[in-house]
Amino acid sequence: MTMISPALRDALEGWLASTAALNGTSENTTKAYQADVAGFLAFMTVHHGGAQGLGPISQICVSDMRAWMASERGRGVAARSLARSLSAVKTFYCWFAEREGFEPTAVLSTRAPKFQKKLPRPLAEDAARAMIDTVELQAAEPWVAARDMAVMTLLYGCGLRISEALGLCGRDVPLPQTLRILGKGGKERVVPVIPQACDAVAAYLRQCPYPVEPDAPLFRGVRGGALNPRAIQKVTEAARLQLGLPATATPHAMRHSFATHLLSAGGDLRAIQELLGHASLSTTQTYTAVDTARLMEVYDRTHPKA
Repeated sequence: MTMISPALRDALEGWLASTAALNGTSENTTKAYQADVAGFLAFMTVHHGGAQGLGPISQICVSDMRAWMASERGRGVAARSLARSLSAVKTFYCWFAEREGFEPTAVLSTRAPKFQKKLPRPLAEDAARAMIDTVELQAAEPWVAARDMAVMTLLYGCGLRISEALGLCGRDVPLPQTLRILGKGGKERVVPVIPQACDAVAAYLRQCPYPVEPDAPLFRGVRGGALNPRAIQKVTEAARLQLGLPATATPHAMRHSFATHLLSAGGDLRAIQELLGHASLSTTQTYTAVDTARLMEVYDRTHPKA
């Protein structure tokens, strides 16, 4: 943020602190917001010919916004990334305009570039089960195999993010019928635990060479420290290659599969939103598009007139 004035830097820091306090924004999200808005403010500083305070930034016009977006696209920023940056800038300007008492019309009226939204890439039900079974076969040590299978069962059986599964501690076992999970942005949710997940974690604990301590990570690396997510990513890569699955068969795809298979079985969209910990129903609704796409694939493949 060296290219922006101290006043703008203070304003940005004030907004970030306010957003974190009010919305429980995660550290990673806060860093992304900071980079996006600081980049925008730095561009406007150069665009207007030098360091400037709060006044000039409050008078940004439509042509300024177009110049910034053209500059971003010119340096290779993808439409999806630019839309995210614009969203952060708009959120900052709503806060900034209310604080400084001006109308941020030019900023708020700027349209985001269109882009094709990526649908989640779930696995088929048999592929998801095969992935769990095949992951278990990758490790040379039995306790590591049991550990990897337990993690993958939690991702698919409970819809956890990998960070949430690896965030479990010794105090969380034996697994209860429901788990309180602290997800993105500090959002808490209650997740039912299927018997298969309880059994998989219990099998891992019976073989784990490290003691179960209340405040220590439940899942351990081979040297006893907290299990690195990369270890699960690597074993998933090995399993998918063995099964001939696409590169989209990742640990996170197991969570997508959890949601899609629940929806296919008649699960309620609002309930699935709660289970996944999505702040917005629109995020969960992407799974309805996945389900429709799969239905159309079956229709095209099997309809007698297809």
